Amino acid sequence: MNKAEKFWDKRAKGYVNQEKRSEPVYNRAVDKTKSYLKQSDIVLDYGCGSGLMTNQFTKHVKKILGIDISSKMIDVARRNAEEDNIKNIDYAQSTIFDEKLEDESFNVITAFNVLHLVEDERKTLKRINELLKPGGFFISETVCLAEKKSLLSILFNLISKMGIVPNLYNLKSSELENLIIECNFQIVETEKIQSNPLIHFIVAKKL
Repeated sequence: MNKAEKFWDKRAKGYVNQEKRSEPVYNRAVDKTKSYLKQSDIVLDYGCGSGLMTNQFTKHVKKILGIDISSKMIDVARRNAEEDNIKNIDYAQSTIFDEKLEDESFNVITAFNVLHLVEDERKTLKRINELLKPGGFFISETVCLAEKKSLLSILFNLISKMGIVPNLYNLKSSELENLIIECNFQIVETEKIQSNPLIHFIVAKKL
């Protein structure tokens, strides 16, 4: 078990409450994402966490697979789906590089609050592109700590360097958009849905 997995396992139990404190941001991202979903879609939610957002998409698509590095998070997500009697969703402890995931098998891939945590953004985005069907959508919400220096961003970087939280990578919104474009996507829509720290919502289409 690596450091990141241990970190998220420890926080799984109370993570839903933490997510609910950011409910306005989550709701904005959920509402915008729903407008890109179709009843025939097969969706992958990468870094699904507790499934709080993932479960809200199930009425709008054919099937969803939620994956997360943390087995404890997956346990919470499964329990929440069962309590809501959701039948068209599966959860699995996995990574985006799992060989069981087949190329061009998803209409939509979502990644909420994930890209600033991965070790190699370019490699991750290329993998996401491979997994999407031609013309499929990649929808993300990412904390961009390098966009604007603030006490909060300085604190996040400090506790990351101390090893209290997993590695946090400093991104600017423009750098993130350019990287997505370089990985064979076309940017369809963007919105800064929170200012401090900046949370950047992006919809991109596979070329």
